[in-house]
Amino acid sequence: MRIMTDLIFIKVECHAGYKADEYPKSFYWDNTRFEIIDILDRWYQIETNPELPAANYYKVQTVLSGSFILKLEIKSHKWYLVI
Repeated sequence: MRIMTDLIFIKVECHAGYKADEYPKSFYWDNTRFEIIDILDRWYQIETNPELPAANYYKVQTVLSGSFILKLEIKSHKWYLVI
């Protein structure tokens, strides 16, 4: 069984440590800033075909609105909110 998801393009502010954009600190969705207080989980998707590019996923906890899953596509460097 395959679960269908929607991706919403978002702007993300990241922590820059030993590498650029090491992990997300906040994101903007519908003109609202969501501050991230914790990264609950993270995982990596290898590129299996052009429709599924390599990506980093982050399950994050925000200050006011609960948890979300964010996706960073490595090659395009685009962030998405996974719905």
